[in-house]
Parts: sequence; C-alpha cells; structure tokens
Amino acid sequence: MPDRAVPAKPFKKPSGWARLPIALRVGAFLILLILLMVLASALNPTDPNATTPNRLAPIFSPGHPLGTDILGRDTLARVLAGAQNALYVGLVAVGIGLTAGLLLGVLAGYFGGWLDQILSVLLEALYALPALLIALLLAAIFNPGVTTSMVAIGLAAVPAFARVARAGVLSVKALPYIEAARALGMGHGRIMLKHVLPNIIGPLVVQASLAFAVAILAEAALSYLGLGTQPPNPSWGRMLREAQSYQELTPYPVIFPGLAIGLAVLGFNLLGDGLRDYLDPRKRS
Repeated sequence: MPDRAVPAKPFKKPSGWARLPIALRVGAFLILLILLMVLASALNPTDPNATTPNRLAPIFSPGHPLGTDILGRDTLARVLAGAQNALYVGLVAVGIGLTAGLLLGVLAGYFGGWLDQILSVLLEALYALPALLIALLLAAIFNPGVTTSMVAIGLAAVPAFARVARAGVLSVKALPYIEAARALGMGHGRIMLKHVLPNIIGPLVVQASLAFAVAILAEAALSYLGLGTQPPNPSWGRMLREAQSYQELTPYPVIFPGLAIGLAVLGFNLLGDGLRDYLDPRKRS
C-alpha cells in the first residue's frame, strides 16, 4: 500500500505577547518586579529606619525575612524603600534630561544654522562632564542630597536626548508634507507639535528607558560616595557602603541591595533594547 503524504500544517505566526521581542518581555517582567517592590514598600508596616536590639540577624529570622543590618534595621524594609527611592530619582532625572534635551534638540535640528552650531557646542561640552563631576560641583554650591543627585544625573542625560531629538528632526523636516505645511502658512510651533514630535517619540522612549537604567546606577554610585541620599534614609548605594564595613560578619546586607541594583538596571536595559527592536519596522516585517 503506497504511503500517503501527510499535508503540512500551515505555519501560524505567534500573536499577542508572544510576538514581542524576548528582551522586551524579560525587561517588562523585571520592571514589574521593581514596581511590586515599590508597592510593597508603601504597604509594609515596618519602618526601614527603626533600629532593634536584634542586630545582624540571619535571613529567615522571625520578623526579618532578609535579616537585619549592624544597627538592627530590617533589610527587607530597607531594600523595598530603596526601590521607591531609586524609581523616584530615576523619574525626576530622566524627566529633566528628556525635557531639556528634547527642547534643545528640536530647536537645533529644526532651525539649524548658527543656532544648531551654538547648541551643538554647548551640548558637547556638557557631554564631556560625567554625572559624578556635576554632582561634585553642585554639592560644593548646595548640600549633597537627593535633589543634587537628581539634577546632576538629569543634566548629564541632556546631551543624549538632544542628539536623538536632533537626528529625528533632521530626518523628518525635509519630508514633503513638512514643506507642504510651510507652504500653507503653518507656523513653526504648530509644525513641530503636530508633524515633527509625533515622528520622533519612538526613539525618545527607547532612550528614556536606557537613561532610566543609567540613572538608577548613577544614583546608587552617588549615594555610595555620600553625594546622594543621606542617612538614615535608605538607598541601595548607601546600604552597600554601610554594609561594606561588616560584610565579613554577614554578606546579606551587601547581597540584597546589590541584587536589586542589578535587576533594575538589567530590566530597563532589556526594555530599551526590546522597544528598539519592536519599534523598528525592518525587524517587525
């Protein structure tokens, strides 16, 4: 009896969540964990700054699932509160960088000429200054703290956002419908708001996600150096600095904030990479 050919099943493309890039899915999951940590911090009745006689308690201790530090403060409560602090600093810093960078980049790219040259020189000079140096300069004028770190990180992020915005404007402003809008007498402000900005939002969202990862890492570094969040307020970087002196006695006060920093930075980096792939029409086709 001759073998009968089995008809091949038609290939079905994945749909919904499965169609998203793996980096986007993993990044979204990690960021969801960070957001849950922030929510848990708001609902947690334990004061992260409250000291107890139970110092350097091991993990899974009664009332202290992640143990305590050298002052008897609950490690879990401080890690959760550190997540709230990290997201707050990241949001404000990225907001500063995005707002200022978008404004300068759009102006430089749209009008060009001498304005573009002047702004490009200023942005290149700012790009040469790292967030740490800006924080040192601000700390010399003002007191070190959360506000100083947010402003320093935000200013350091301005050139990257300006470059993305300028490149997007340069690729859009020469399109025929922009020329048609000018011919119809539409003003510059209306053209930028109605036709230019909607076409550069995608790259700016990707840059914002990547800048958020940098902001979290920079905040931890500044707090570790004493230029960011001041004691007794919890910060992941500050927790690492305080636990460094007694890490030979117990490693957990170092491990958990370090793990939180790693997960947050990895999550936003993966989210940015995934959004870049998802918004790229060449990779979606």
